[in-house]
Amino acid sequence: MKKVIFILLVAFISSGTVVSCKEATSKAKEASEEASKSLEEAGEDLQKAADDASDALKKAGEETEQALDSLKKVGEETMEKAEEAGKDLKDAAEKAGEDLKKAAEDAKEKMDNQ
Repeated sequence: MKKVIFILLVAFISSGTVVSCKEATSKAKEASEEASKSLEEAGEDLQKAADDASDALKKAGEETEQALDSLKKVGEETMEKAEEAGKDLKDAAEKAGEDLKKAAEDAKEKMDNQ
């Protein structure tokens, strides 16, 4: 009888250990699946952040290119206006020189006639 009780006691402890191991295995598997899911979500979030950063850099590059084109256009227009202003100044200086020359000739002629 002692042997039977001993065997039953050992069987009870063994079954408890087996159940406990199965529960631990189940919980470990569950934790592993949750960790895997979390890592997958983190990876997706990182990919989205990288895509967003890439889009922002692309947009910034396009805006910079547009700004440079605008600056180039303004520079070209400024050069054209400067060339026109220079030509106008040259023409005005030539006319002023001609007017001074004529005035000098007129003054000389008046002095010669007196």
